[in-house]
Amino acid sequence: MPHPRIDSAPAALINIASRALTRVNDQRLRPLGLTFAQMPVLVALSKADALSQKELAVLARIEQPSMAQLLARMDRDGLIRRGPARHDRRVSLISLTEDGRAKLAQVNSALFETNDQALKGFSAGETDLLLDLLRRLVANLDENPPASETDAAAT
Repeated sequence: MPHPRIDSAPAALINIASRALTRVNDQRLRPLGLTFAQMPVLVALSKADALSQKELAVLARIEQPSMAQLLARMDRDGLIRRGPARHDRRVSLISLTEDGRAKLAQVNSALFETNDQALKGFSAGETDLLLDLLRRLVANLDENPPASETDAAAT
């Protein structure tokens, strides 16, 4: 069976695009002392007073071990603070510091520049279509997770 060409395999192209977007965003965010990997956490925390690590992992779609490492770096850099939950002292709630909020406010222009660069030459209709197709792709993949994910969720 011949191997499919990489430029005709959606998963390969999406992976290449994702890595390119991450690289460009990291370059733009570096002067702020941030990385693109931190964006889902910063955005989720900006919309909530405080969240547990488990809640953040679900919202940001990041595995627990990776989330723990990311939060440790963000804590070290003064972007987040941890405190005990009122309902259960064993649960640590995470919230943004003032520095974290201030840096998040500076992020938008950098990320919009990357989006503009990536979508250069796309019409508004093409951009809307791309977004719709990507949302559908994500929904399709979320609909039937691999067996290992469903097994882990059941335990």
